Amino acid sequence: MAKQRTYRHEYKFLIDERDRADLFYRIRNLIPLDPHVGENGKYWIRSVYFDDWRDSCYLENEDGVNERAKYRIRIYNASDERITLERKSKKNGMTCKEAAGLTREECDLFLRGTPIPMNDARWEEAPEVLKQFNILILSRGFRAKTIVEYERTPFIYDMGNVRITFDENISSSMDVRHFFERDAMRYPVLQKGQLLLEVKYDEYLPTFIRDNLDTGKLRQISFSKYYLGRKYTVPCVGGRLQ
Repeated sequence: MAKQRTYRHEYKFLIDERDRADLFYRIRNLIPLDPHVGENGKYWIRSVYFDDWRDSCYLENEDGVNERAKYRIRIYNASDERITLERKSKKNGMTCKEAAGLTREECDLFLRGTPIPMNDARWEEAPEVLKQFNILILSRGFRAKTIVEYERTPFIYDMGNVRITFDENISSSMDVRHFFERDAMRYPVLQKGQLLLEVKYDEYLPTFIRDNLDTGKLRQISFSKYYLGRKYTVPCVGGRLQ
């Protein structure tokens, strides 16, 4: 029996450096940092996003399709020690993330547009998201399209599975061949001084966190790092990729 997907709330806000200073001061005194951060309290996230030959994921995002999904491979701090294939689904304004670990060899195959051989002994026990992505490589020509990278400061709170993150220096690159290169060429997605605040939780957001996020200035926005990463690195007319 297939595992039922669990969707959660996810809200995004575009803020400036003054907002960040205010909110960071409030949040750091309420909930702890993610223990996986480095000494500076941050880590670098780099993701390579995949799409089919029609750019369906890109266009569904642009059109605001209610139920959609996108696939990415993610690494941290430009290292291949931890490589994760992720499918992020959206439905009725809520999101669900499913993940599967990859080896460097498997990741390299996907970056070349090559599926994993399905006669591999471990294939029967492979996570469903990995099996489905492998099929998409074969059936719909899914290929690596763009790299998105940013610096993240994450706070977590177990009650409600709350995650509050500040994403800075968001940039993108079309040169997917250099996914593992630390100093790969990339281009900024946001204007200087702009950051992205994300608030994620399961069924509820504790009142004491909600109250401290309520500065009277935050305005929820629709924000897709993949969509904007491609929009600002690929020529397009009327928002449509050419």
